[in-house]
Amino acid sequence: MSTVSSRRSILGLLGAAPVAVAGLLATAGTGDAGEAGHRPPPDLLPGGRFDRFVADRAAAGEFSGTVLVAHQGKPVLTRSHGMADEARGVDNDTNTSFDLASMTKSFTAVAVARLVQEGKLSFHEPLGAYLGGFPTDVARVTVHQLLTHTSGVGRPGQTNQRPPGEEEWDSEDDIWQGMSAYLRTLPLRFTPGTQYSYSNDGYFVLGAIVAAASGQSYYDYVRQHVFTPAVLTDTDFYTRPTVVADRGIAHGYATQPSGERVDITNTPWLPYIGSPYHGAFSSAPDILRFAIALHDNRLLSPAFTRLVTSGKHALSPVDKPPVDGELQFYGYGHNEAITATRRVVGHSGSGPGRATNLDVFPDTGWVVVILSNRDTTIKPIVALSRQLATSR
Repeated sequence: MSTVSSRRSILGLLGAAPVAVAGLLATAGTGDAGEAGHRPPPDLLPGGRFDRFVADRAAAGEFSGTVLVAHQGKPVLTRSHGMADEARGVDNDTNTSFDLASMTKSFTAVAVARLVQEGKLSFHEPLGAYLGGFPTDVARVTVHQLLTHTSGVGRPGQTNQRPPGEEEWDSEDDIWQGMSAYLRTLPLRFTPGTQYSYSNDGYFVLGAIVAAASGQSYYDYVRQHVFTPAVLTDTDFYTRPTVVADRGIAHGYATQPSGERVDITNTPWLPYIGSPYHGAFSSAPDILRFAIALHDNRLLSPAFTRLVTSGKHALSPVDKPPVDGELQFYGYGHNEAITATRRVVGHSGSGPGRATNLDVFPDTGWVVVILSNRDTTIKPIVALSRQLATSR
């Protein structure tokens, strides 16, 4: 039995009641939230407007994946469309694991916050207090600045600049050692704290800090302190060979200018293994479990949960195009938006062959998970779900 299969089996025994302890989300409500929240609007139930909209997009070739809508901690709608593996004829289903892309940053931020809560890290400390070998000005960047994308560390968020030899990295050590060495060669792009610039590399550095402060590998720490207490049964940093072999893991399909879809599984678009800023795989029910565990304060204390999920930096429309004119902020591995006077927190992810989004509405107990193994935009689906979840 493989390590991944064994781990799934063990966690499956722990996960028999995935939403049994949904305290905060199950009882969420301030003001009229309780009154508005007990009867889910028909538009978000099976056969409703949202369900039909997603089905229509799937039929038109514009969506492949799983959507899950939960209310007060319990799923009220789960739908899967399209194929996890077109070559083998494997359909997506409820428990299919998808590449989360940048949603992975939420796991990294929770890991950092847990170490701060334990007194092993400090948000105001410079990265040089934990890691050596960086230029002096880079070493002064704080953990807070890395978490909020205000550090100036690394490459721009959207770039074709690649580390030398990256295409030959084919092990966990190759990726970890290669990226760690490469990032130590890069200068700051701006004075830390003076602006927001989305930085995948900054989150890789945070993962290295997690490893240094905990004495464990980044992967082991996140598995032990995030995945296991949240009872995530279909979530891990799967290696490329596992993605190829496991029928329960979706292959990503990148859309070419010609309209042709390309399986990215055996291309450089899928690294050997993901990292602190991208590439964890998970299923929609597991993402719901994660949201419940976090907001029910089972991963962090209540104060640290609020700290992680609350916005720290106001985002301009240039930083992140808003959905229907929302106010948007970035916290610690979480986006926070104010939509129709309601607070929504979570994170999105995108890249070749992947598009994901988690929205948690803490005031009303709604959670909406959207996971796709194509890079066709899911923004219209996100926009409609937010409209419907805040309509009462």
